[in-house]
Amino acid sequence: MGLIEKDNVDSFNLPWYTPFSREVIEIIEMESSFEINNMKTFGMNWDPNDNDENQDYVFDKSTSGENVASCVRAALESLLASHFGEATIDELFSRYARNVGEYLSKEKTKYNFLVISMTKKS
Repeated sequence: MGLIEKDNVDSFNLPWYTPFSREVIEIIEMESSFEINNMKTFGMNWDPNDNDENQDYVFDKSTSGENVASCVRAALESLLASHFGEATIDELFSRYARNVGEYLSKEKTKYNFLVISMTKKS
């Protein structure tokens, strides 16, 4: 779409792997230094303002997209800016916010989290 050179996109690699809870359990057990006390998996909506407790929430795809984009920007801005350049960042996240807002207007999506309580074996 003209914002970033194709070669720059092709050379960007951000490996991301999200294991299943069973895989995490197997690794902890195989390593054998810890005992799992408790484990819980939960989901959180992409838009942090869109939650079951917020009874006053009214979906707006523009606002929702901006909320998600702000969270992602906080985590990835420096990484993306160092590879693609500072000049592209505002427009990149503006486009991202529009795309995410459009997507969320069709489907509610969640991040999945795994929280584990462990005790070090003696």
